[in-house]
Amino acid sequence: MKKILVTGVAGFIASHIVDQLLTLGYAVVGIDNFSTGKQETIDYLNTHEQAKNFTFIEGDIRDKAFCRQICKNIDGINHQAALGSVPRSIKEPQLYVENNVGGTINLLEGARLNGVKRFVYASSSSVYGDTPTLPKVETMPLNPKSPYGLSKAVNEQYAKMYQTIYGLETIGFRYFNVFGPRQDPKSQYAAVIPKFFDQCFSEQAITINGDGKQTRDFTYVDNVVFYNIKALETDSTATGKVYNSGCEKQCSILDLAESIKTLTEKKEVGLTFCESRQGDVKDSLACTKLAEKYLNIDTKISLQEGLEATYKWYKSQLNRNSQVSSSARI
Repeated sequence: MKKILVTGVAGFIASHIVDQLLTLGYAVVGIDNFSTGKQETIDYLNTHEQAKNFTFIEGDIRDKAFCRQICKNIDGINHQAALGSVPRSIKEPQLYVENNVGGTINLLEGARLNGVKRFVYASSSSVYGDTPTLPKVETMPLNPKSPYGLSKAVNEQYAKMYQTIYGLETIGFRYFNVFGPRQDPKSQYAAVIPKFFDQCFSEQAITINGDGKQTRDFTYVDNVVFYNIKALETDSTATGKVYNSGCEKQCSILDLAESIKTLTEKKEVGLTFCESRQGDVKDSLACTKLAEKYLNIDTKISLQEGLEATYKWYKSQLNRNSQVSSSARI
């Protein structure tokens, strides 16, 4: 049985990856420092039918000694831990260097010193910046507009160097607006889809930054999980590369808001427009031909299918919370 180290395991994307790894029969060591992750996510993973193969260790990737120790007896690393949020990175740039860049280098060193075979990591579509050319292709020049985007671009270069010099196989993914169940809508820097669902369920006006005509390639989390599993299992010819992880479909923020209003049956909810956020790009769209070629990615869950699945999950959480409240009053 292969043993995979997954970082940021108390977070949204990493927890979905662990869920699938356990289902596939992998042994998983998960780490997190709970800077943004939640204990309830670990509690959820501990209910998995293969939870006996899951070990959680609290720790910080900024700690060099911890990274070197945790990489012992590991076959592969899936590195998802990072501080997200473009707006926060603009407010606290040094924090992103320490966490996103420093933490990744510590893990790469831990992998190198312990003879780990493969290192799969999360990058971001933010590395492209606001270049007008669409769709975004991996060979395009990078032009990040925020410390967050820059931290991801720097990590790509370090990963490439570690493969070239040290032979550590690396594969990175430039995520395009990932969404799905268990994504936190309450965070100050919440992603747009969970935020819109939350506002509709609570019958608050949907807040839109800018005019809402900006477009995104929204990517359901199961698609991202599929990419990451493929990256751990594919042969060496696919390594040393960074791949777009998206759906090759554009959706405006205005259209997204209408879709979520329709799903939640909250058509009466209004829209509130705010100023555009510094660092945000106008349009984003992935080309996934490279992943299709090297990782045999041939099917994707569509935005609408993903929204429907996400709606069902948020609805189930509301029903569960309502039942708990009712029981507490009895």
